[in-house]
Amino acid sequence: MLIVEDNALNVKLFCDLLAAHGHEPRAVTDGRFALDQAKEFGPDLVITDIQLPHVTGLDLIRLIRDDKGLKDVPIMAVTAYAAAADEDQIRAAGAQAYVSKPISVAKFVAQVNELLGTQDHDARAAAPEAT
Repeated sequence: MLIVEDNALNVKLFCDLLAAHGHEPRAVTDGRFALDQAKEFGPDLVITDIQLPHVTGLDLIRLIRDDKGLKDVPIMAVTAYAAAADEDQIRAAGAQAYVSKPISVAKFVAQVNELLGTQDHDARAAAPEAT
């Protein structure tokens, strides 16, 4: 999973949260390097901030969608923008999900799990196995 976020506190929060739920996040703090990183290791999900220096999150989403090897990777945008028009623009660029900042931890994790087609790791561990 690739996290593209320029704010160090958000990087730590997202990475710690995802690791605690059984994911293996990698972080990139500069959007200019995100596409190359994604091509290098083939993430199962990209989580990107929209307000990035140098390359905006919208531009990054479009670049990922235009790449033959990455075009089907789910993308979740995280942004301080909260207007309906902003969400429409983010989805039009190619993101499947949108979470506004400040994030709700429960919503963030639920959205990640939905995009990956998985349940919460903790919920699976607590559920009895069918026999």
